[in-house]
Amino acid sequence: MTESKTYIVTGACGGIGSAAARVLCAAGHNVVLSDIAPPQEGLLDELHALGGSPHFISCDITSDRQVQDLVAAAVKTSGRLDGAVNSAGIEQAMKPLADLELETWERVIRVNLTSVFLCMKHEIRAMLETGGGSIVNIGSAIGAVAIENGCEYVASKHGLSGLTKAGALDYAKAGIRVNAVMPGVIKTPMHERHADAPWMKDFETLMHTRHPIGRMGMPGEVGEAVKWLLSDASSFVTGSLMFVDGGYTAV
Repeated sequence: MTESKTYIVTGACGGIGSAAARVLCAAGHNVVLSDIAPPQEGLLDELHALGGSPHFISCDITSDRQVQDLVAAAVKTSGRLDGAVNSAGIEQAMKPLADLELETWERVIRVNLTSVFLCMKHEIRAMLETGGGSIVNIGSAIGAVAIENGCEYVASKHGLSGLTKAGALDYAKAGIRVNAVMPGVIKTPMHERHADAPWMKDFETLMHTRHPIGRMGMPGEVGEAVKWLLSDASSFVTGSLMFVDGGYTAV
């Protein structure tokens, strides 16, 4: 039987965050879910039924103090923090660079990049107390290439790629591994929210052509990659960017 471990999942009410929580709970782990919004109705019951020990803590991950409190609360559940999935993020405004407002730029950088720095800072401090752990940041295939009308998103995800590698180097000898999963376009509620937007016209058809595998990805496929990177099976993997993108960046 696999030893139960304690993990934090931020952005846990999103498609990828909740998928990561599902695979971790199904493996019997203690999972502390966090989001700025409350969990979907029935999610905690579902996770408990899968075999895990889910807890929900509301947190604004752009607040240093709230992130510190989140990590402390997670440690309190079992006395340690074994790993974390930093999944919270927001999308781009779909504007060309010269039309983008400074406020929008700063918000996307704050949520997609600065917040991950804050999470890693406090997660690493907790892991140092108990001999190590594993952190998985949710990046994007756009952390390696670019798209039109998304400079703020592109910059945030490229920054996340660098932050992941830098954190991995800083703590490799301390037993803390840091990696990132780089999804292609995943079918999540984020896309459903924009179903009526002009730029969403024929979006799925376009994404099928952008992914050589011929379709969009599913949240559970990203969740499985996260589970492997958190596990001891990936013990020699750190500083890596794992592309789960259906071949998007191979073209």
